[in-house]
Amino acid sequence: MRYNPYNQQGEYDHLTVSREQPLLEFLLENVQQSRTKIKATLQGQGIKVNGKTVTQFDFMLQPGMKVAVSKTKRNQRGFKSRYMKVVYEDRWIIVVEKAVGILSMAAGHSSLNVKSVLDDYFHKTGQKCRAHVVHRLDRDTSGLMVYAKDIETEQLFEHAWHDIVYDRRYVAVVSGEMEQNEGTVANWLKDNKAYVTYSSPVDNGGKYAVTHFHVLARTTERSLVEFKLETGRKNQIRVHSADMGHPVCGDTKYGNGDDPLHRLCLHAFVLCFTHPVTHERMEFETPIPVQFRKLF
Repeated sequence: MRYNPYNQQGEYDHLTVSREQPLLEFLLENVQQSRTKIKATLQGQGIKVNGKTVTQFDFMLQPGMKVAVSKTKRNQRGFKSRYMKVVYEDRWIIVVEKAVGILSMAAGHSSLNVKSVLDDYFHKTGQKCRAHVVHRLDRDTSGLMVYAKDIETEQLFEHAWHDIVYDRRYVAVVSGEMEQNEGTVANWLKDNKAYVTYSSPVDNGGKYAVTHFHVLARTTERSLVEFKLETGRKNQIRVHSADMGHPVCGDTKYGNGDDPLHRLCLHAFVLCFTHPVTHERMEFETPIPVQFRKLF
């Protein structure tokens, strides 16, 4: 049995259907919420039609049917974790905001990682699926990530990642006062034998990497910078930031020892992609971390 927090009376808005139309279309017209939020409520079993829970957004409504919409604001299945929070979920994908200090997926023995936390969550909520890794964030980077719930969806992401994902942005606190307001860094990135990524202005057999940057705020000591990825290479922002002479604060690998917050000051705050199954535009943004802003 699935956990369903919507069984209390008085937590629903009740609506009556006046014409034949798909459920999602009806909800968009009659509920003051974003499309993403409505779909999350559907998948979280927060919609009833004539007293029965319905999760299909294309369910066809007939005139006279009664639709009940849950008013509960909390995450649909009451999931709580100090390592991440669920931002959006449907039957194919789950979008989470990852905390600092947790790996995206397992590495070595019994390492704590987002994938295993999600697998545990799926198990506890009676979902017969597992989290499939689509992209990664470094252990010490926080922010938005998407996981597929089945291998077919994961394959759709993998084979067309650059066509599907149309906006990925990070915000970072970097060391020193940035001279330019905006610009682009482009070069080749390759790992050496010690797994340290280094850059080259000419093709060194590595992968071509392009990062656009835009300064949001600055002091004489540090700058708050938005980075937009054109390519998604390993450690790309951290290496390109160091290439500019302004490494990300708290970066023990490519930094200069400037560590005001005792963490890597890098956060993935915008993630926009075309849903691989429904082909809807999915756009997610989290606030810039408060401790980043406090430095400015």
